[in-house]
Amino acid sequence: MSSTLFVFLISMIVSIVLGMAGLLLMSTRQDKQKRDLSIITGQAVTNNSDILKQESDKRRLDLAKKLQESNAVKSKKSAEIKYLLRQAGFIDTPIKNFWLASLISGIALTLILMVSGQSPTIIVLGGFIGVLGLPRLYLKIKIGRRQKSFLEEFPDALEAMVRLLKAGMPIGESISMVSREYTGPVGEEMLRVYNEQKIGITLADACQHAAERMPITEMQMFATGIAIQQQTGSSLSEILSNLARVIRARFRLKRKVQALSSEAKSSAAIIAALPILVAGGLYAINPDYMYPLFYTLKGKFYLFGAIGWMVLGGLIMRQMINFKV
Repeated sequence: MSSTLFVFLISMIVSIVLGMAGLLLMSTRQDKQKRDLSIITGQAVTNNSDILKQESDKRRLDLAKKLQESNAVKSKKSAEIKYLLRQAGFIDTPIKNFWLASLISGIALTLILMVSGQSPTIIVLGGFIGVLGLPRLYLKIKIGRRQKSFLEEFPDALEAMVRLLKAGMPIGESISMVSREYTGPVGEEMLRVYNEQKIGITLADACQHAAERMPITEMQMFATGIAIQQQTGSSLSEILSNLARVIRARFRLKRKVQALSSEAKSSAAIIAALPILVAGGLYAINPDYMYPLFYTLKGKFYLFGAIGWMVLGGLIMRQMINFKV
C-alpha cells in the first residue's frame, strides 16, 4: 500500500510539473503571436494605400489575418470558463489563473485524502473533483450571489436614473452618477457601461455587453429598452420608470412563489434527512446491527440503491416546486 501511494505521489508531482510547464509554454506562444501580430499589422497599416498594388503587402495582411484568427479562436472549454469568470465579476482575470487555482485545489484535496488514509481510487477521484469540480462550483455560487445582489438594488438604481433624467441630466452622466452612488454589482456594471461609452461604444452596445455579463431577464429588458429608445427617440425616463415598475412586480412575484413553496421545500428536506438520521442513530446505538449494511456486498448494494432512489426523488420534488418567473 505504501509503495502504491509513493508511486501515485510521484506521478502527481510529475503531472503537476508538466502541467505548469505547459501553461508557461502556452502563455509564451500567445505573447509571441501577439507581438508578431502587432508588428505585422502596424507595418500593414502604414502602407494601407499601396496594399492592393504590392504582393508582399497582401501576403503580410494574410499572415496578420491568420494570426488574428488563431488568437480569436479558442476552445469551447476556454470560452465557457471565460464566460463564467465574466458573470462572476472577474472580468480581468486570465483563464490561466483559473486553471492554476484549479490545480492548487486538486493538489490540496489529493493531499487531504492521502493524509486521511483513503484508497488510491478515492484519491484519484478526489483529485479530479478538486481540479474540475470545486472551482466551477465556486464560480456558480459566486454568480448566483452576484445576480441576487444585483436584483435587490437594480430597481432603485433605475428610479435614481429616472429622477436624474427628469432633472435635465444626460443619460451618460446619469449612469456615471448611479455608478458612484451604488456599490456592488450595480455600481460595477454601470461603471463599465459608462467607461465603454466614453471610448466610443454606443450606449445600446454597452448595455448589451452588460446584459451578457449579467444574463438575467431584468438586465436584458434594460438593454432592450435602451436600444429601442436609441432607435425611436422616445422618452427614456418613461421607459426606465416602466421597467423599474415591472422589475419590482417580478421581484414581488418571486418572493410570493418562494413563500408558497417553502412548505414543500421543508417537507422535502425533512423526508430526505430522516433516513440519514435514523441510520446514524441506529449505528450509534448498536453498530453490529448496521454492520451488514456497510460491510457486505448485499448491504452495499441496498445502500447505494437507496441513495440513488433518494437522490432521484429529491430531484423530482425540486422540479415540482421550482417555478420560473
